[in-house]
Amino acid sequence: MDRAIQIKAMASEVRMAVLRLLAEPERHFGQQWSADPVDFGVCMSLIAEALGIAQPTASRHLDILKQAGFITVRRQGKWSYCQRDEAAIRDYLAWLESELTAAS
Repeated sequence: MDRAIQIKAMASEVRMAVLRLLAEPERHFGQQWSADPVDFGVCMSLIAEALGIAQPTASRHLDILKQAGFITVRRQGKWSYCQRDEAAIRDYLAWLESELTAAS
């Protein structure tokens, strides 16, 4: 995985907010009717709405998170659904910890 893209992804408060929201999809997106937010993911338009940002802006942020490997995006019809990739996030955090402690 490209660590530079992952660092860029984590350098934005908006993208961090997306990851926090997606950590508890049932709590934040329980009203989603089109698919189970836990099992299938959260619709991009609901993520944009929760953040109070325009859909194109949300799409750019979500694309960076996808490039970093922190989310997966699944299309169904005209909708796109996002889920956190917990394994990729854990891998990044372990790498970051090893980088920060290797210097000591």
